[in-house]
Amino acid sequence: MSDNGSAYRSHPIARLLRELGIRHIFTKPYTPKTNGKAEHFIQTSLREWAYAAVYQNSDHRKSHLNPWLHRYNWHRPHTSLKLKTLIQRLNLPANNLLSLHN
Repeated sequence: MSDNGSAYRSHPIARLLRELGIRHIFTKPYTPKTNGKAEHFIQTSLREWAYAAVYQNSDHRKSHLNPWLHRYNWHRPHTSLKLKTLIQRLNLPANNLLSLHN
């Protein structure tokens, strides 16, 4: 999710996201609630991943992104969800959860 800035709507970004299989969604213009969610995620990722440890270099930091995203989505309780995880918010059946979780 990103805002509607020209940098995020560029063809190179669209192509990269498509190649990575990422669905790009945009916030509604002039909607502080949605923009706030995106900004909060960015601040959380900076605090809990990007600057949470001393990394040897950018590749070392990058290698810690996927494990952090996994914890963030599958194991980290979110106060806005009454301490549920993001994956619990989807209300998927248990057998589906087991096939998704690795």
